[in-house]
Amino acid sequence: MPNGLPMTKTKNIKLTTGKKAYFVSDHHFGLDANLSSLQREKRFVQWLEIIKSDVGVLFILGDMFDAWFEYKSAVPKGFVRSLGKLAELTDVDIPVYFFVGNHDMWMRNYLTTELHFTVFFEPEIFVINQKKFLLGHGDGLGPGDKNYKLLKKLFRNPVAQFLFRWLHPDIGLKLIRYFSQKNKLISGEYDRIFHGKDQEWLYLYAMEYLTKQPQIDYFVFGHRHLPLKMSIDNKSTYFNTGDWLEHFSYLVYDGQNIQLKYFNT
Repeated sequence: MPNGLPMTKTKNIKLTTGKKAYFVSDHHFGLDANLSSLQREKRFVQWLEIIKSDVGVLFILGDMFDAWFEYKSAVPKGFVRSLGKLAELTDVDIPVYFFVGNHDMWMRNYLTTELHFTVFFEPEIFVINQKKFLLGHGDGLGPGDKNYKLLKKLFRNPVAQFLFRWLHPDIGLKLIRYFSQKNKLISGEYDRIFHGKDQEWLYLYAMEYLTKQPQIDYFVFGHRHLPLKMSIDNKSTYFNTGDWLEHFSYLVYDGQNIQLKYFNT
């Protein structure tokens, strides 16, 4: 079977009339790009305010933060605008599902206890209005990316995380930010360009997956920083949500149709 195979039971969601499912990823808050992190965060808050009237469920597919590591009593400062706006959704019982990415894989329970997110560390299957979605961040799936896969095993190792927590947060978080922004095994430019289907690892992962479980209607991932829609043998569709560094892209599903969209203020 393909690596990253979901192991838990399928989760069912029924969108009520007029409600939609939204999918978004790769904000990398804390990192300045063409726009500063603060400017991009304000744009995200504006988007959340707009979709608040019709969002039935929100999926955040990883890397909302460019560098995140939770200590027992400390988390990275900042991001209060986004977290506060997201809390407005969960406070009125709108579910928010968060898939950790390669930049925020060091989650513990902060988003769960404070914001009532449901947090996933591996891909999961959801059935939304009778359509089956396979969702995840996308890092480490499919062929290739061997160096990162080895690095991920180290970063996800509980002993390594335990030892890292002995560093003072001022030192530990500085190191995390450094590796997030400078280490090309974690943050490379290669993934931001389309190199053809035979080099699109998540597309190849989806194709292989369909040979084992052909019932998936939509594969939706982040990680690539490139908005993509690719048909798979007219049986399924692979989507990539893009990012909020350059594209400000997202997916929206109204229970019947799914669209890749861009938020332009």
